[in-house]
Amino acid sequence: MAVNLTDLSLQQLESLKTQLDQETEFLTSSIGQLKLAQTKFVEAKDSLNVLNQNNQGKELLVPLTSSMYVPGKLNDVERVLVDVGTGYYVEKNVEDAKAFFKRKIDFLTKQIEKIQPALQEKHGMKQAVIEVMNMKIQQLQQSQQAPQVKA
Repeated sequence: MAVNLTDLSLQQLESLKTQLDQETEFLTSSIGQLKLAQTKFVEAKDSLNVLNQNNQGKELLVPLTSSMYVPGKLNDVERVLVDVGTGYYVEKNVEDAKAFFKRKIDFLTKQIEKIQPALQEKHGMKQAVIEVMNMKIQQLQQSQQAPQVKA
C-alpha cells in the first residue's frame, strides 16, 4: 500500500523517519556483522596457504588465547580441523578446507548483496521523508509569517 508522504502530518513524518532510522541502523549493523564473518573466513582460507611440504617441521607460534602463544612445530601439512559451527570440528584435507571456506565466503557475499539494495531503498525513503518534512516546515513558517505581514 503506497502512502503519499505529503498527506502525512509532521508528527507522522517524524515517526516514519525514526522508524527508517532504526531500520537503516539494523541493516547497516547486519552488513557489518556479515563482513566481519566474511573477513574471518578469508583469513582462514588464506592461512591454509602456509600448509605445504616446504613448511613441514617448521616452528610456529600456536595461539592459546588472543594474546598468549606457545611454540610448536608444524607436523601435519595435509589435514586440518575446521570449525563448522556450534562447537563442532571436522577434519578435512587442505583442499577441502579451502573449498569449505570459499563456499562460506560466497554465501556471505550473496547475503550482503541481498541486503545492500534494501539499505539503499531505506536511505532513499528517509531522504524523501526529510524533504517533505522540510517542505512542510517551510509552509508552516510562511503561514505563520503571513498574518503578521497583513497586520
